[in-house]
Amino acid sequence: MVFVGTHDHTLDDKGRLVLPARFRSHFAESAYLLPNAGCISLWEPERFEKMIGRLGEQVRAGEIDPLSPKQVAHASSIVRPDAQGRITIPERLRVFASLEHDVVVCGAVESLEIWNADTWEAMSADLDQSVADLFQRGGGI
Repeated sequence: MVFVGTHDHTLDDKGRLVLPARFRSHFAESAYLLPNAGCISLWEPERFEKMIGRLGEQVRAGEIDPLSPKQVAHASSIVRPDAQGRITIPERLRVFASLEHDVVVCGAVESLEIWNADTWEAMSADLDQSVADLFQRGGGI
């Protein structure tokens, strides 16, 4: 599955997020949360394991620091959706990404990203323009 689209959501008082209905089946058993650049990424278990595997390959090739896979593991959390399709985002990750009540869940091709709604709003116009520029330069993809 390629994760696309943007969905406005809210966190409840316990830090729970209802996953967008179209994505719930991909995270039915579990998912991995990890800090990203200004947001939190939500990964399917299989893709997360492949990503960790790629990091291991990069370590063996001398391309990245040998501690990188461990740092990702330390920063990550496994979550399991409840019967309503909600995941609980740990407080340390909510603090990291400034997630409060209003959030935006965005497709990021291999994963989902969970953004503070104000942060997303401030950068979304630039992202839209970047996509328009990409199509204009390439005449479409």
